[in-house]
Amino acid sequence: MASNPTSLNQAKHVLPNNDLEQQATTPLEIETEDFDYSKRSQWLRAAVLGANDGLVSTASLMMGVGAVKQDIKAMILSGFAGLVAGACSMAIGEFVSVYSQLEIEVAQIKREKERGSDGGREHHDPEEKESLPNPLQAAAASALAFSVGAIVPLLAASFIKGYKVRVAVVLAAVSFALVVFGWLGAVLGKAPVLRSVLRVLIGGWLAMCITFGLTKLIGSSAL
Repeated sequence: MASNPTSLNQAKHVLPNNDLEQQATTPLEIETEDFDYSKRSQWLRAAVLGANDGLVSTASLMMGVGAVKQDIKAMILSGFAGLVAGACSMAIGEFVSVYSQLEIEVAQIKREKERGSDGGREHHDPEEKESLPNPLQAAAASALAFSVGAIVPLLAASFIKGYKVRVAVVLAAVSFALVVFGWLGAVLGKAPVLRSVLRVLIGGWLAMCITFGLTKLIGSSAL
């Protein structure tokens, strides 16, 4: 009879510990399992597309110019011009687009408040303000992402004077960067990795080949 109270006391001490462990681990597990990766879609799209656009467009421009002018100065200048023009274009385009989205969301919030039960009085919710898109932030992020992508072919071609070796190095560097961007986008967005990498890689190759071929054709003609 003396052993039963002891076992009951042990059980009383054990059970709360198990409950505490479950309470400590359950929120983390729920947060990990229920994380909505679609929330990353907006900034992930801007970052990946911006970097990929900078990489492909600058490399294609350099390859196109290199098809008719094989000196390193022409390729570097064309690539640098493409970087600056593309970054400015991305920033302006993203600013205009996100600012339009901001105006639409603000107008919708005002309409919802006017239809509310508070008689049209406006309440400023800090969380509501934080959820609104930021045009300047989006513009800066797009310009930076484009520049990061565009710098890859520029660096690859900057120190190689031989034309054929330069083109080969640019192709290798751009291909590697395309694989990295495709893999990064797939991992962050929890998408199929191989499909994403192949899509980005083949698309970049096609853009460079088409630009090189058409520029070579026009440059070799009498036009």
